[in-house]
This record gives sequence, structure tokens and C-alpha cells, in this order.
Amino acid sequence: MAEERPRDLFDLAAERELERRGPLASRMRPRDLDEVIGQRHLLAPGAALRALVDSGAIGSAIFFGPPGTGKTTIARLIAEAGDRIFVPLSAVSAGVREVRDAIDRAQRELGATGRTTLLFLDEIHRFTRAQQDALLPGVEEGVVALIGATTENPFFALNASLLSRMTLFRFSSLERDELEAVARRALDREGVGITEEALDRCCSLAEGDARSVLTSLEVAIAIARTSRPSASVTVPPVIDLTIMEGAKTTRSLRFGQDEHYDLISALIKSMRGSDPDAALYWLARLIAVGEDPRFIARRMMILAAEDVGNADPLALLVATAAAEALDRVGLPEASLHLAQAATYLALAPKSNATASSYWRASAAVRELPGYAVPPHLRDGHYQGAKQLGHSIGYTSPHDDPRGWVEGSYLPEELAGERFYQPSSRGRESVLAERLAELRQPSARESDSTSSLSTETMESGNNRGTRSGSKKAEQ
Repeated sequence: MAEERPRDLFDLAAERELERRGPLASRMRPRDLDEVIGQRHLLAPGAALRALVDSGAIGSAIFFGPPGTGKTTIARLIAEAGDRIFVPLSAVSAGVREVRDAIDRAQRELGATGRTTLLFLDEIHRFTRAQQDALLPGVEEGVVALIGATTENPFFALNASLLSRMTLFRFSSLERDELEAVARRALDREGVGITEEALDRCCSLAEGDARSVLTSLEVAIAIARTSRPSASVTVPPVIDLTIMEGAKTTRSLRFGQDEHYDLISALIKSMRGSDPDAALYWLARLIAVGEDPRFIARRMMILAAEDVGNADPLALLVATAAAEALDRVGLPEASLHLAQAATYLALAPKSNATASSYWRASAAVRELPGYAVPPHLRDGHYQGAKQLGHSIGYTSPHDDPRGWVEGSYLPEELAGERFYQPSSRGRESVLAERLAELRQPSARESDSTSSLSTETMESGNNRGTRSGSKKAEQ
């Protein structure tokens, strides 16, 4: 990495030219933290990040949040506030060598001038585990203050050893009034008006992304200026709804930000809808546009539990194996593992009974009091537990030849509550039969299972289907 040279008149002239002709998003960057719109939970007086910056105690950190929420801008302002050297790198193009060069240069600068360096690593989640390990020495020794920006969940994307040495700050999508403030500030600077309908359309399309607002406005401003009649050059141009719609179309073609959400939604819905051909097509599209394959693998694991569940327990194993193969093999070969998982998940029988059951149990935990654990379920292994009445009356199912004993395992206030209502699809039909026997052990006749039959009939299933499925499984 080249040594930093003193700024001269040519540098200042270039900066002035960029302020005049650079992208609108670049020209509108705040000059200090007080000018930042949004992220008040981090930057308001007394907020955690602002307090660390003002006290000069800000160290290495992770900025986690959606795109266009100010992560890069705020990192740059933090460097300026502390008179630090700002070194931006992107994990897309930089590697271990560039990181080590930056750390070495920061150490020399610290010894020569006493100035510290803030190393900003954008899209840090794209670094492999080995590349992330290369950051540890500089972070541990304090040679650099590392700020890593990511749109991915850092607990999935980053090494635990690196994450434990950094403070996590979560950035939020901008609220509607904040997006409007960003837009009006840019329009005032450019001397361009806008109708309320066009402003509403611009902000609603941005989905909390300030950069998206400015990108759309940049196109809209150019259209508004060039479409004015020559006789009205003295009248400020105005962006109307038609112009904004045209700017929105242009933005989508240039940047395709919405595709991230649309393509993964199409893949999930195709697998849920049991269409392997569509699943393969959308998977190929996602890989072709450069979507993070780990994100795809995580979504497959979620679908395996939420939409397949106990109808085919192997689905979760297949999805997890594909994710592990991706980590070990990498693209392009790992696309075959993802394809195998996608087709298996698409053709697997579907049931969201487990997910729905958990959501019902979770709602009970949130909405009802925290009932005490019944005495017979409490830990009875320590000395004196029996004197407190713990575990008395509990019988282990292993002590019964059937491997099951009738008992109560819920709090007394929830006795008889039924959270899990299995479907009759796939392997879950066998679980439904087993559960019916356990819930009504003394009445095995078909007419004694009316409660379960009613529950399954509500989801379009019946007792006969479950019996047939059980025989097929056996």
C-alpha cells in the first residue's frame, strides 16, 4: 500500500469537483454526526455509540444493518471526529494481503505521527474464516480500530473469536419521516421541487434505504431538468409522479436491489409449493446474480423446519448437510449440493405443524403468567431436594415395560393444553397415531379419538388418511 502523501492544491480541486459532479449520494454525505439523519438510537446525545465517540473511547466494532442506513458514512465521520486516518477496504475485492498491509501501515503511522487508524472493512461477512482470523492480531493489539460493516447476521457470518473482541451496533432502516428529510435536503440543494405524490412514491419504494432514495432522486432530477420546455428555464424543475415512476424503472435496471428479496421469495415459495423445476430455476438465478450462497443455505434450513417439519425429518438433515458442504467445498461445485437440497425440499411432504405448535406455545409464554414448575418435575439430584418435595411422585418411563407412564408434565394451570397438533402428511401421520394413543391410552377405539379427528379435519385431513399413511410407512 502506498504511503500517504501531503494534500496539495490538486487534491483540494478534485474534492471541490467531486462535490459538484459526483453522485448525489456522495455529495449529500453529512459533514458531522449531528447532520446524520436516522440511527438516533445510536447517535442521540447519551446514546451508546455517540458516547463512545465523544469520549474518544470507540474501539473495534461491527455495524450490522440493512444497506443504505449510513454505516460507511458514520464510520468515516467517527474517524474525522477522532482525527484518525480512515482506511476503507471492501471484503469483495480485498484479501489478507491488503488487510495486513493496512495494519502494518497503521503501526508505522502510529509510531511516526501518533495518529491512530480506523480500518473500515465493508461487507466483512464475505471474508472466509481464515481471512477473519488475519484481523485478530491488529484488533487485539489495538494497532487499528476495526469497523466491519455487514448486512448479514454477524452471529452466523463472523468468527466467534473476532466477534467477542468487537462491540456490536445494530443499524435500523430509516423511518418514513427520515427518508423524507433525506429527500428534501437533497432537493433543496439541487434547487428542484417535487409533488407530494412523487415524494410519497420515492420514499415508499426505498424500504428504509436512504441511498435508494438519493439514487432514485438523482435520475428523477436529471429527467425533470431535461424535460423542461426551453422557455421555462428560469422556473425550477419539478418532479411529478410520472417522472418518479420513470426514475424508479431506471434504478431497478441499474441496481436490481429489489431482486435480492424477490428471488429468494420465489425460491422459498417454489420449494414450499413442491415444484422442483421452479426451485432449480430460482436457485440458478440467485447464484448467477451473486447472492451469498450461505444466505440461500440458511433459508433452506429454515424451510426444512418450518414448512416440512416432521412430515419428513430427513429434510432438515439434507438442508444442513448442503450448508456444511458449501462451507467445505465452496462454489461453483457446491451449487450441486444446494440443488440437491432444493429438489429434496420441494418434493418432501409439507407440514407446518411444528412451527405452528411452537408459535402457540411461545404465545402462551408471552401472554400468560410464568407458572411454577410442578414439584414432581423439579430437580431432585442434590442433597436436600427430597426434603423440599422435589421430584417426589415422578416415575421414569424407563421403569415401565411399555416405556411410557401416564403423568402430567405441564404446569397445573395449563393441564390439558394441546400445543402440538400433527398433520396426517408423510412421516408425521405416524406421529399423529402415536400421539393419539398417548393422549388417550385407556380408550383405543376410533370413536375415542374424535378430538384429534376434528383437529386434523380442519386442515383438510381425516383419520382414514392417517391410517393409510401409517400402513404405507410400515
